[in-house]
Amino acid sequence: MATLGLPLQGKVAIVTGSSRGLGAVMALELARKGANVTIVYSSSRSESKAKRIASQIESLNNGSNATIVEANVGAVDAGETIVSSTRAAFGDAIDILVNNAGVLFERPLLEITPEDYASIFDVNVRGPLLITKAVAPYLRKPGRVINISSVGSHMAMPSLILYSSSKSALEGLTRGLAAELGDAGHTVNAVLPGPTESDMLDDVPEDIKDIQKKSTPAEHRFGTAKDIADIVVWLASEESRWVTGQAISASGGYLLK
Repeated sequence: MATLGLPLQGKVAIVTGSSRGLGAVMALELARKGANVTIVYSSSRSESKAKRIASQIESLNNGSNATIVEANVGAVDAGETIVSSTRAAFGDAIDILVNNAGVLFERPLLEITPEDYASIFDVNVRGPLLITKAVAPYLRKPGRVINISSVGSHMAMPSLILYSSSKSALEGLTRGLAAELGDAGHTVNAVLPGPTESDMLDDVPEDIKDIQKKSTPAEHRFGTAKDIADIVVWLASEESRWVTGQAISASGGYLLK
C-alpha cells in the first residue's frame, strides 16, 4: 500500500542501462518514490557503477530495495535473464519497465555496413521488444512500459541515419505495444529527451551547443537528468493512467513544432 510521498511503494521497476547517466537517475527517482528497482548493466566494466547506484537506493531508508543484473540488451535472451533476476529478488509481479538502454551511432551512409545496422537495431529496437515480451506475463495491472527515445527521431541529421531511424522504430513499437497491452490495463509511452547534460554532451562543439540552447524555449538551457527522470516517474504513476501510445518530448520545447 502506497503512503503519502511514496506513491510507488510496493511497486517493482526494471530500468535497463541504469548503471550511469539518465538511467541511473531514473532508477534513483523511482526508488525515491518507493519502488524496488532492478538495475540492468551491460558488461562487467559497469558492475561497480551498478553496485554504487544500488547502494544509494538502499541508503534512502524508505523501504526501497535494489538488485543488479548484467544483461546485454542486444542479446535475444536478455529479457529472460532480467526477469529471472527480478523475480528472484522481488517476487513474480513487475509493475514498471523502463527500456532506457540504447546506443548512439554516427557514420555516413556510404560507410554503413549490414553489421552496423544489426548492432544498432538489435539494441535500440529488438531489445525493448523482447524485454517487454519477457516482462508482459508478469506485468501487474496497471503496468507501465516506458521507452526512452530521442528528439533525434524527428530530425534529419547527416551521419545519424541509423540512430534516428532506430528511435523512430522504437516509437512505432511503442504505439503497437500500447494497442496490444491496453486490454490488460497497461500503458506504454515513449519519452524523447532533447539535449541533456551528460558526458556525451561534453563532446559536442561549443557552437552547436549554443545553437541547441537558443533553440530551447524553456530558459534556453540544456535539460538535466532529473528533468527527464521526473517525466518517467510521472508516467510510472497512477496520475498518468489516461496517457498511452504517446511520444512525449522531454526537451524544453527544443525544435518546437
